[in-house]
Amino acid sequence: MWIKIEHYFEEFPIRKKIAALFLMYGFRIGNDEKIYCNDIEIPYTSIARALNIDRRVVKETVRMILKNEELSVVFKNLNSIAFYNEVAKKMHFGVIEIYADASTVGIVAEVSSMIAKENISIRQIVADDPTLFPEPKLTVITEKKVPGELLDKFLSVKGVKRVSIY
Repeated sequence: MWIKIEHYFEEFPIRKKIAALFLMYGFRIGNDEKIYCNDIEIPYTSIARALNIDRRVVKETVRMILKNEELSVVFKNLNSIAFYNEVAKKMHFGVIEIYADASTVGIVAEVSSMIAKENISIRQIVADDPTLFPEPKLTVITEKKVPGELLDKFLSVKGVKRVSIY
């Protein structure tokens, strides 16, 4: 998605950082020019502090996005989700982190199939957007820890570079 909209920010590197942060965290922009994490308002100053910039730049970025139809459609419809990665590790669920070539098709399908053959249920799958993360990963959280023997099978999937099982 980022590739389709980043060109709007080419002349504004700070605004580009702000927009990328909104996408990364699923922060939505409302018609009221406010920033939301689902229904919770996030002050401009919080975003500015996180990026070490002036809050007025955040406000101008929001206004710029709302004035552009293509950008507006994207940023007005974002939602945040809970990512259970760290919680899952503490709750003794299984966590598989897969680093792979994001352009390879079928990685999720193959990995999911391997897990299903072990009769293990998947609780959550989260894939980083490769245009926003320099080293995107696929995180699979399962109802219980997966057997270590699956490591070699995961590594044999086309496009997979590295796997960690917790």
